[in-house]
Amino acid sequence: MSGETDLKILLQHMEPVLNSGEYVFCKVGHLHEIPDIEKLVFFFREKEAITVVLEKAVAEKWNLEYNYVSSWITLSIHSSLEAVGLTAAFANVLKHEGISCNVVAAYFHDHIFVAKDDAEKAMGALKAIKAEQ
Repeated sequence: MSGETDLKILLQHMEPVLNSGEYVFCKVGHLHEIPDIEKLVFFFREKEAITVVLEKAVAEKWNLEYNYVSSWITLSIHSSLEAVGLTAAFANVLKHEGISCNVVAAYFHDHIFVAKDDAEKAMGALKAIKAEQ
C-alpha cells in the first residue's frame, strides 16, 4: 500500500486546498440517468440509490435535486488508506468549530466536503492542525 501512514507526519505536512466551485450531493436510481459521467466528482452505490457528487451548475442543468451546497477541500498529502487517526483528527478540529464534514478517502488524498458558508472557517481550522504539531 502506498501513501503515508504515520499520523504525526500526516498532520505536519498536510496542506488543505480549497477547490473552486460549489458541489452538491444528489441521488439517482441508475447511472444511465447521468448524461455525462465524466462530469461527476464521484459516485457511490448504496442499497437505496446511487449518490452522485458534482458541481451545482451541472446538477441544475440536469435537473437533479439537492439540498446541501458544499465546498470541496483536498488534503494534499498522499495518505495511505491504512493510515489511522487522520480522519478523526481533522473531524475533531472541525467539530470544535461547529462544522459538519462529509469525507471521501480516495487512493491518494482525503477529500472533505463542508457547507459552502463554512469553507473559509474550515480552511483556517485545518491549517491550525499543522501549526499545532
